[in-house]
Amino acid sequence: MWHVLSRSVPLLQAAKGGRSSLVLLDQRKQNYLKLNEATFCHLLNKFSTLLATKMGISSTKEVSETEATDIIKNTIAENCVVIFSKTTCPYCVMAKEAFKNIDVQYTAVELDELENGRQMQVALQQLSGIRTVPQVYVNGKCIGGGTDTRNLEREGKLLKLVQECNLSAAT
Repeated sequence: MWHVLSRSVPLLQAAKGGRSSLVLLDQRKQNYLKLNEATFCHLLNKFSTLLATKMGISSTKEVSETEATDIIKNTIAENCVVIFSKTTCPYCVMAKEAFKNIDVQYTAVELDELENGRQMQVALQQLSGIRTVPQVYVNGKCIGGGTDTRNLEREGKLLKLVQECNLSAAT
């Protein structure tokens, strides 16, 4: 069982995007876990969604197809590496591990954690022609799924693709 040891800001401020840091203590193992702002807000969001669901409150937010497409295009344009993923997908884990193996940070968009995740996946399919996840984008181009990404990493080509992205950003 985890217990909050300290909190640097009130919960409400953290929920509104204020700087936050939590230190948790697992009493069984005497381990400490420090959560950064993003992780804390993610956990707070998951807890809120779970609580709302248990209470029978719907919190779904519909976005138009155009909005979903724009969100996807902007995410791809603003990040060198983007993985459209689902948290329970083994091929998604495979893709993420390929980038971890070469020490490259990536942006993961977990579709199963988004209120409009299904709409986003439909928009992704219309953009790429691919329905499944993961869909991995490097330097604005879809390089494939988990197996494709792993193979590029094993062949030594994945890091080169990322370096091209960094070069184009510098010019």
